[in-house]
Amino acid sequence: VYGKTEEVPFREDDPLGKPLAPYPATKLAVEVLGHAYHNMFELSFTALRFFSVYGPRGRPDMMPYHITDCVVHDRTFQLYDAGEMHRDWTYVGDIARGVVAAAERPLGYECINLGRGEPVRMADFVALIEQLVGKSARMETPPAPPSEPPITYADISKARRLLAYAPQTPVEEGLAHFWTWYKHARM
Repeated sequence: VYGKTEEVPFREDDPLGKPLAPYPATKLAVEVLGHAYHNMFELSFTALRFFSVYGPRGRPDMMPYHITDCVVHDRTFQLYDAGEMHRDWTYVGDIARGVVAAAERPLGYECINLGRGEPVRMADFVALIEQLVGKSARMETPPAPPSEPPITYADISKARRLLAYAPQTPVEEGLAHFWTWYKHARM
């Protein structure tokens, strides 16, 4: 929902502007509907803003799975802006703990970031995958399309305060868990 912004990290009270693509537009629409239901019916509604979730059982169309699959099978993939973009990769287990904490704490109406709070340069993320797989990636490096922000970076102080959220999984460890799952499930 944050779009392209120079202000980092992304805080829940930042102005949102206009979404850059349909997917974030739907996320913003859900938050607006949640606010309306809270206002009309006093429904407790907590919108959790996930940041670049990865881990075992990830969707094949998402970047970590797609890149790993391409490296394993010697296929070429696109890495925008020569890998200089940054993403706040957040392990699925950390996200799950945040979701459970939110479900157990009715807060009225809130929007809360769930991320790691530590953006990783995409070229470094790919290098970690190469190291795990033991093969070099084949990639093209076109410019990023306008719908891709140069960085995602969650300010997780509100999640820490309201949910006692504390991500525990460094990206190296999370990717190792993903790779273990991938080898057993896909190879």
